[in-house]
Amino acid sequence: MQVYDVIIIGAGPAGLSAAIYAGRARLKTLLIEKGKDGGQIALTSEIENYPGSIEHESGPSLIKRMSQQVESFGVVRAADTVVAADLSKEIKVLKGKKDEYQGRSVIIAAGAFPRPIGCENEKDYIGKGLSYCATCDAAFFEDMEVFVIGGGNSAVEEAMFLSTFARKVTIIQNLSELTADAIAIEQAKANKKIHYIYHSIVEKLEGDGIVEAITIRNTETNETTRFEADEEDGLIGVFSFIGYLPQSKVFEGILDMENGYIKTDEKMATNLPGVYAAGDIRVKNVRQVVTASSDGATAAVAVEKFLNH
Repeated sequence: MQVYDVIIIGAGPAGLSAAIYAGRARLKTLLIEKGKDGGQIALTSEIENYPGSIEHESGPSLIKRMSQQVESFGVVRAADTVVAADLSKEIKVLKGKKDEYQGRSVIIAAGAFPRPIGCENEKDYIGKGLSYCATCDAAFFEDMEVFVIGGGNSAVEEAMFLSTFARKVTIIQNLSELTADAIAIEQAKANKKIHYIYHSIVEKLEGDGIVEAITIRNTETNETTRFEADEEDGLIGVFSFIGYLPQSKVFEGILDMENGYIKTDEKMATNLPGVYAAGDIRVKNVRQVVTASSDGATAAVAVEKFLNH
């Protein structure tokens, strides 16, 4: 069986960047991806905050260029889902649904995906009015009306950020009050652009290719309210901040974690020698394309030094 120098799990920005660096370092590199390249970024219609991305480049376009760069360095690809792992020995073993893989080191870049809202047609509107990242997409809703789903720190803080762009921000919270820190709540309540709807959940998103209407249901009365986009805007922004689901279940009990996110040091090293984590799957403060790419590069450089040690 082929033993690779490094096996990279996940072909999002972190995994692709790691593969580029590992490939350039002439390491025998295997990149495993269960679906399409890109992760969350593949669902993003426009990117304005990644260096070198101009004229409203799309997520798929950026990922396509990254993937082509990976191929140019001779990285081996495998379309598979990792379901088990033995990372304790010098040769790491990953078991997929289709095959088994061995490597001297592993970079886990499987990402973290937004917790689903659970409303009708949610997937149809991702990147088309529905977003999980205010930093990425707030500017597209300049002087428009937006809705924020959630009531914790992330939701309240991002609502504050969105209020610098949108003309009106409405927080939809399923509880009777916000659960964010007192200071964050105080600041939000002082912002006249921010409004609140409690005891409610999003039931449906509607629109012809973009979000043009949102239906909210009160969980106490069961009454529904439908909000339509202003005729001039033609679009409603919906931002969901109800948590993420790191794709780390396979490594539970094997690697040190915090709320499902893998703990690393600044070199992306985990608690096991030769095992690294990069991108949204690890414990970190900022989850953006550029930080994921940076993590991937850092992990690959660390792997090279580990193998040559």
